[in-house]
Amino acid sequence: MVEEHHVTAEPIWVYPKEDPEWLEQIVKEFRIHRVTAQILISRGFNSFDQINHYLYSKLPDLYDPKLFLDMTTVLRRITEALKKGEGILIYGDNDVDGMTGTALLTEFLRMVGGKVEFYVPNQNIQRQALFLDAIEYASEKGCTLMITVDCGITAAKEIQKVVSHEIDVIITDHHEPTDKIPHCVATLNPKLINQTYPNRDLTGVGVVFKLVHALTNHFLTQEEELKKKIDLKIFLDLVALGTIADMGALLGENRILVRYGLKQLQKTKRIGLLKLFTICGVNLSEVSTIDIASKIAPRMNSLGRVADPRKGVELLLVRDDATAESLAKELDLFNIERQKIEQVVTIDVDKILKTQPEVLKNKGIVISSKKWHPGVIPIISARIAKQYNRPTIIIAVDNEIGKGSIRTIKEFPLLPVLKKCSDLLVNYGGHDYAAGLTIKEENIERFKKRFIHTANSTLREQDIISKLQVDARADFKDLTYDLLSSLELFEPYGNENLQPILYCDAKQSWPPKVIGGSHLKLYLEQEDRMLEGIAFGMADRCASLRRKSLQLRIAYTPQINRFHNKSSIQLLIRDFQITTSQ
Repeated sequence: MVEEHHVTAEPIWVYPKEDPEWLEQIVKEFRIHRVTAQILISRGFNSFDQINHYLYSKLPDLYDPKLFLDMTTVLRRITEALKKGEGILIYGDNDVDGMTGTALLTEFLRMVGGKVEFYVPNQNIQRQALFLDAIEYASEKGCTLMITVDCGITAAKEIQKVVSHEIDVIITDHHEPTDKIPHCVATLNPKLINQTYPNRDLTGVGVVFKLVHALTNHFLTQEEELKKKIDLKIFLDLVALGTIADMGALLGENRILVRYGLKQLQKTKRIGLLKLFTICGVNLSEVSTIDIASKIAPRMNSLGRVADPRKGVELLLVRDDATAESLAKELDLFNIERQKIEQVVTIDVDKILKTQPEVLKNKGIVISSKKWHPGVIPIISARIAKQYNRPTIIIAVDNEIGKGSIRTIKEFPLLPVLKKCSDLLVNYGGHDYAAGLTIKEENIERFKKRFIHTANSTLREQDIISKLQVDARADFKDLTYDLLSSLELFEPYGNENLQPILYCDAKQSWPPKVIGGSHLKLYLEQEDRMLEGIAFGMADRCASLRRKSLQLRIAYTPQINRFHNKSSIQLLIRDFQITTSQ
């Protein structure tokens, strides 16, 4: 569980919409708990088909990869490269999505006899030098085909230079295209304007998986020499890792890929991953999306932030025990290094926000410094955007060039705003809710004014107040092991598919305890049933709960607490409101 150590404004509760007639139909059709049915209604499901697909989809329900525009051209060019024995360079982005996609494509193409090299750029390379560093590497290794993974869609000029060195380029990416689409052999990207592929939310590794799926189907229809039946399930562990780490929406196709990917992770043969799981203290038989997001992804991402991201790909591909052990330990050390750097920058950023209260009078936050390491600013911009619930840009300046990381709220998509500011930027790219930019130091002040003006004029006061969506009312009598088992149908949890949050009114049996310095343990009672609740990061609200016989309205997620071979139901408290007191 990710802990919060800061004081945040109490959110506005958004209560679920109710539709008693539809609820009865869902309960009857699917024979599920009434609370579970209400959660489905709260999340906008309005047909049996939608619910059936969400709850029970399987691998055969994945879309045909041939629905991708350009897939036929991609298959033709890769097949030609394999037949001629051409050198193929996989050029991946330096985050977990890029590393997993690079490992997947490298491993697959080598399995079918390809002569494959991979390259992952270092974080410290200037944005405008990306891809150009690959020209020398490709020439050195004799590669005449370059396939990008999780990058390339916003690098038209750089790709043009690569092509001018007689290297064919295929782009696989999932970021939003900007004005000019790179001129290359073909582009696989679910976000292209005229794209016919139904799932816009694939991550970089998801796009690569669709490519290897299409290649496998293609080989089975081709001549004998390339016929090789490969069980694509062996790659789903990588797809799950990259999709979760990149915060891919866990709905539709992504949800199927991650659900089966987690099962594959439980039996993975990847020695490097097994060693990393051991070091992180993650139990492989119970691995969850939270384990990956909070323990595995930060360690792998630390390579892209403060070290050499190629080691992340090596860790996923390594086949011998000693190297795997040493790489996993190295990742852990780099993560400690990343945490130290991050802590220094965090203290500095928090100090700015504390000593310059005028920054928070605006509906957008833009701060920059020459002292910050560019590798950790994405983590910090995400934290600040969440803490203050407004679009946030953190810019690290070095050698008169600023690298910025941007996170935002759903009411303020980024790419249209960045497009309007493009005259001040060297480069930008990403998604509507998480993006990056490169800017000359001399332009930062003008950009800041323009961005903040747009935020102030677009967002309303209520937009920047954080909201807590509650899914259903559930009293203590509803909290049975049957209900908790029924809630497992909503897994895997992640972006766009959060853990259900329930609510009810309960009485406080006796005052709360502060545990671990910053958390609260609550003792709650309703109709003679008593339950304990844990409220992470809410110790600062303890004083308000000291009075006797308080009545509370609690928003919570029920959990099974296993301790000394005994299991009990406890509540993860998301928020509470005091309703009455004596």
